[in-house]
Amino acid sequence: MGLDQLTPEQQADIMKVRKRVIEAIGRNMDLYGISLSTGHLYGLLFFADKPMTLDEMGLEMKMSKTSMSTGVRTLLDLKMVNKVWEKGSRKDLYEVEYDWHQTFTDYFAIKWRKAVESNILILRRSIEEINKWLASEPEEALTAILEEDRNKMMDAVKYYEWLDRLIDAMESGEIYQLVPKE
Repeated sequence: MGLDQLTPEQQADIMKVRKRVIEAIGRNMDLYGISLSTGHLYGLLFFADKPMTLDEMGLEMKMSKTSMSTGVRTLLDLKMVNKVWEKGSRKDLYEVEYDWHQTFTDYFAIKWRKAVESNILILRRSIEEINKWLASEPEEALTAILEEDRNKMMDAVKYYEWLDRLIDAMESGEIYQLVPKE
């Protein structure tokens, strides 16, 4: 429902409340590694009563189309907004993903999966290198250090394998059996 059906005083009061929420969303988007302006853009889309074009967002936020495009692309990549089709419109339209549980899951699955895969690969390569070094039967002091480092790395691999299973549980929705949505 658009605000145009309200009195100017009602519109001002609603906008004051919305601005407060948009500011909070913008500040909290830092948790997602998202800039304040992109967080504000998400807040704008959150309260929009219909999908918006980049031009409409730019006018509303007084930002350039390039800035809007960069912000929207970031939000699209993180699956926090969706591109939608509207009959009769030739411009791209965007709307916020209202399922915050899904947004959280998508964001962390994307970010964590990348970190998990990278770290496991590095750890396994390093363990393999230590194993080759140990196979050459180095002196006792070096052997002790290498074995200690290998054990620490093997524990780290176990952690990342656990984190990988957590990501799987988030993506499959199993996590909601342990921590139900309200």
